Amino acid sequence: MTRYSRISGTGSYLPPRRVTNAELAADLASRGVETSDQWIVERTGIHARHFAAPDVTSSDLALPAARQAIEAAGIQAGDIDLIVLATSTPDMVFPSAACILQSKLGIAGCPAFDVQAVCSGFVYALTVADAMIRTGAARKALVVGAEVFSRILDFSDRTTCVLFGDGAGAVVLEASDTPGILASDLHADGRHVGILCVPGTVSGGRVLGDPLLKMDGQAVFKLAVGVLEDAARATLAKAGKSAADIDWLIPHQANIRIMQGTARRLKLPMDKVIVTVNEHGNTSAASIPLALDASVRSGKVKKGDTLMLEGVGGGFTWGAVLLDF
Repeated sequence: MTRYSRISGTGSYLPPRRVTNAELAADLASRGVETSDQWIVERTGIHARHFAAPDVTSSDLALPAARQAIEAAGIQAGDIDLIVLATSTPDMVFPSAACILQSKLGIAGCPAFDVQAVCSGFVYALTVADAMIRTGAARKALVVGAEVFSRILDFSDRTTCVLFGDGAGAVVLEASDTPGILASDLHADGRHVGILCVPGTVSGGRVLGDPLLKMDGQAVFKLAVGVLEDAARATLAKAGKSAADIDWLIPHQANIRIMQGTARRLKLPMDKVIVTVNEHGNTSAASIPLALDASVRSGKVKKGDTLMLEGVGGGFTWGAVLLDF
C-alpha cells in the first residue's frame, strides 16, 4: 500500500507586543532614521508586526504553536515521532531549536533537527517530513517555523528593519492512506548569497563580520517573482494539476508586491491569496504556517481545499508544496 502524509492540525503564536508602523516610525526617528506609516504601507503592505521580548527565544515561540497544532490534530505530544523546525534565528549555536522544543514539550527519543533555508524554510521542512513519512521513518511529524528576526535587524536601515517580525507556526503531518501532500519542488542558487544575508559569525567568543541583516531589495524582488512562478508551475505539473485547481495560494508573506506579482503570473485573483503580511510583517520561516493557521481558524481554508504553499529566501532558496488539506 502506498504511504502518504496529510496535515492533521495547525497552530501558531505571535508574541504579545504588536508594533504599529507609527510606533516603529517614532522609534526610528529617535535614532535619526526617517520613515512613515504611508511609506511602509505603499512599499510593503505592512501595517504592523510583533516583536518578542528580549529574553524570548525561537523555541519559546514555537512551543505554544506546537501545542496548538498537536491539540488540533487530536493527539498527544508523546505521539510525535519526528520534529523538523525551520529557523534562521535559533536559540543557540547548538543544540538545535528542535531539540530544545522537544524538551519543552516533555518528550524524548524521536529525531529532532533544524532546517535552515531562511524564508523558504517551512516549505523545505514540510518536504523533508513528508519524505520521511513516505519512507516509513516517521508516522506523526511536528513541522514548525519559528523566528525572532527582530534580533538581527539593522534599525539604521529603514529599507529592511520595517519589513520583519517575530512569530511561530506549526503543523502536525501524519501518515495517511490517501494523498495530502501531492507534490513539492525545491531549489537553491548559491550564486546569489550576497543579496540577502547576515554576514557574521561567532569565533573565539567574538562576532566576526556583521551580525545584522543585509538585503538588496530590488535584486530579491526581480528573482523572487520569477522563481516562485516556476516552482509553482513545476509542482503543479508533478501533481498533474493546473493553477485552476488551486483553492488557496499561501505564499511566504514577504511583501504584498511580490505576492501580487506571483498571483498575476499564475492568473489567480487576489481573493484566492491568503494575506497576513499586513499584520505579521515578514516572519521568515514562520510566515507560511502562521498564514495557514490564521486562514484555517478564520474558516477560509476548509478540509478538502487544495493549497499551494510557496516561499523564497536567502541562499538564494525557493520552493513550493501542493497539498489537499
